[in-house]
Amino acid sequence: MSLRAMGVLRQAGRLGQVLRQSYRSVPAALNIALGTQHSPAAAALSLRRFATEVKQASGPVVDKHEFQAETRQLLDIVARSLYSDHEVFVRELISNASDALEKFRYTSLSAGGENLAGKDRPLEIRITTDKPLMQLIIQDTGIGMTKEELVSNLGTIARSGSKKFLEQMKGNQQAASSEASSNIIGQFGVGFYSSFIVANKVEVFTRAATADAAGLRWSTDGSGTYEIEEVPDVELGTRIVLHLKTECREYADEERIQAVIKKYSNFVGSPILLNGKQANEIKPLWLLEPQSITKEQHHDFYRFISNSFDVPRFTLHYNADVPLSIHALLYFPEGKPGLFEMSRDGNTGVALYTRKVLIQSKTEHLLPKWLRFVKGVVDSEDIPLNLSRELLQNSSLIRKLSSVISSRVIRFLQERSKKQPEEYEAFYRDYGLFLKEGIVTSSDPNEKEEIAKLLRFESSKSEDASGRMSLEEYYNAVPQEQQNIYYLAAPNRVLAESSPYYESLKKRNELVLFCYEPYDELVLMQLGKFKSKKLVSVEKEMREESKETTATTDFGEGSLLRSELDSLIPWLEEELKGQVVKVKATTRLDTHPCVITVEEMAAARHFIRTQSHQVPEQNRFALLQPELEINPKHPIIKKLNKLRESDKDLAQLIAKQLFANAMVGAGLAEDPRMLLTNMNTLLSRALEKY
Repeated sequence: MSLRAMGVLRQAGRLGQVLRQSYRSVPAALNIALGTQHSPAAAALSLRRFATEVKQASGPVVDKHEFQAETRQLLDIVARSLYSDHEVFVRELISNASDALEKFRYTSLSAGGENLAGKDRPLEIRITTDKPLMQLIIQDTGIGMTKEELVSNLGTIARSGSKKFLEQMKGNQQAASSEASSNIIGQFGVGFYSSFIVANKVEVFTRAATADAAGLRWSTDGSGTYEIEEVPDVELGTRIVLHLKTECREYADEERIQAVIKKYSNFVGSPILLNGKQANEIKPLWLLEPQSITKEQHHDFYRFISNSFDVPRFTLHYNADVPLSIHALLYFPEGKPGLFEMSRDGNTGVALYTRKVLIQSKTEHLLPKWLRFVKGVVDSEDIPLNLSRELLQNSSLIRKLSSVISSRVIRFLQERSKKQPEEYEAFYRDYGLFLKEGIVTSSDPNEKEEIAKLLRFESSKSEDASGRMSLEEYYNAVPQEQQNIYYLAAPNRVLAESSPYYESLKKRNELVLFCYEPYDELVLMQLGKFKSKKLVSVEKEMREESKETTATTDFGEGSLLRSELDSLIPWLEEELKGQVVKVKATTRLDTHPCVITVEEMAAARHFIRTQSHQVPEQNRFALLQPELEINPKHPIIKKLNKLRESDKDLAQLIAKQLFANAMVGAGLAEDPRMLLTNMNTLLSRALEKY
């Protein structure tokens, strides 16, 4: 026998031994092949016949493939690192199922759609939980996949069948194209592999919706390889079977899956059946025509997304195609803000969707922090996503989306303030603080001015809070040549109207805004100007005008003479050394003996409230640089001038008390209780004669 023949027989012998271990009913041909008395040709023929019988006995051949995107390591990254919340795998698989249904709908209306199988079947997503077997099954009746599509779509990490499908639709001018394109959720690439967050084995049973398509089974344990084989009795569409890890058995529980569906996929357009019962019941209101939505629907939806029990005060339903595709439904709460909303550490209340699938329930940077009280939904088809929906890829697009929505919200509130002034006034009382925060934190001058149109203040010409006016109303009320908008900070109206800083403007009948909140003057200082007019505090206006009247010699009838002032002022500066940088006379006071001015009163008051306790008193006065302006016509000042000569000690007490009173009046006293010691001494001196 030739060496070649002996080699063939040895190979046949080894193959026979292996096959004998697996198949006990071996045909007679195997014994012939294993013998040495037959020719090589007869042995080879017997082996071919044997292989055919083995194939018939064992069923279809299982094709084994390696993942093109290298493997277990990448699968581990997807499963462990890409998603911060395990439950999102349900969202991903439902999204894929929804894509499959939309592809089927589109294809059925396109050229060649008449060749689809099962066109009349219900298009739905079916989810089944099996606790004993620790399985979760997600099935759709959509387009299904061929063997080539299984390899292409599931065999390569970060390949997206949905994205490829949309690319194929480009250029198609059919009417159905645009609608189907907008309904495709996919374009994400690795959503399917989120299964391995919770599963140690995944099986996919699929049958393409074409005539004579074979049923296929795709399976993997995520180790770097997968298998594909033909199997009988597979329904049209795709069925995914997740064999759950022991520590993830909770996802075989119906209530757990129901909660996840409600959280992430409640607005998917197709029915989701969980163990035979429909699980998504709420319509995506933001995609409906605004006129078709009832007040009750808005109330129910608002309570659902905000987890609250009040009703919305205002509702903004906003749709746009340019510069971005946006469907927004935003609510302004009727209730007052809670502690978490008051804190800037809280998240915004707006959820981000793309084509009815939740991306993030509280999306950072979608709205600026100052709008964190707004609740609602924003759905945009233009949101690009990285490997996961949780990783927003293009921050510039998010910034653009935020800018568009913020501008629309501001414009909407401006409209409410004119069309529903009473309702807006109530809103402003509760949420005006957030608008002021927007002015302080915004870096866009145009946005600052638009927000400023929403501010409301009492004025010197209004009688009470019901007569609050806007900056725009002030702008239109004063002469065009007036360069400033004046405002005065005071705790209340009584103190504002009796303020020494207001006396001069009151005489001139100037319009002044009254700011009662401690942060109001900081907001207006940050704003700087409104339209063409500067925002100026009356304290600053007084200080600026005092610079222009320094050389005044005539202070009116009944005032101290210039010569008397020339000796009184240096004496006061010496007595208050280290506390004031300058003392001067003013004509702007009437009923008050003196007043304190600093360069920036709002900043100075903020410093006193927040940081002065960290600074020694001498340094504090050095930072403030206060100037004391005295009224030379006031009886106290005139009497003080005489006491300098007749009772020096009493004069010193009065000088210190005048300065302390002026600091309190300016809101610059760190602790008014410090006045008591000097005041008690002064009272004791006043009562000595009795």
